Amino acid sequence: MPARPHEIDAAFATMRERHAGALLIGADPFLSSRAQQVVALAARDAIPTLYSNRDTVEEGGLMSYGNDVADGYRRAGVYVGRILNGASPADLPVDQATKFEFVIKLKRPKSLGSKSRLGSPRAPMT
Repeated sequence: MPARPHEIDAAFATMRERHAGALLIGADPFLSSRAQQVVALAARDAIPTLYSNRDTVEEGGLMSYGNDVADGYRRAGVYVGRILNGASPADLPVDQATKFEFVIKLKRPKSLGSKSRLGSPRAPMT
């Protein structure tokens, strides 16, 4: 059964109580649809969070690591081209992402503070 929005609030309350040092958000349609809520809660609780989608960083998240979506579309186009040129889909190899991207917000959110659990205070991100 998929999580409900109020369960995200409860999960962050638990992380706050247990002093979570960081959070990893995997590729999940529900959490992607609730990205603004997750970003806001992570910022409120000063939990450095790594997302799987760069769009979340553009919405205010701290950092992301995942496959390059534009490259995936390009590879899909190559597959379509092969099929349109007569290749049998059953004969084509399975294609996996080979290009990944790490996106990080260079300006440290104030909620993380200068001595957050993210990085060394001697080498702050700017």
